[in-house]
Amino acid sequence: LDAGITDGLIRLSVGLEHVEDIIEDLRYGLD
Repeated sequence: LDAGITDGLIRLSVGLEHVEDIIEDLRYGLD
């Protein structure tokens, strides 16, 4: 919490992938 990290934050890590796969993963993760 000292670094400003709270429960309301989302960690996003993106590698080399097709943009459609990234969008699909985000939609799945946020549902």
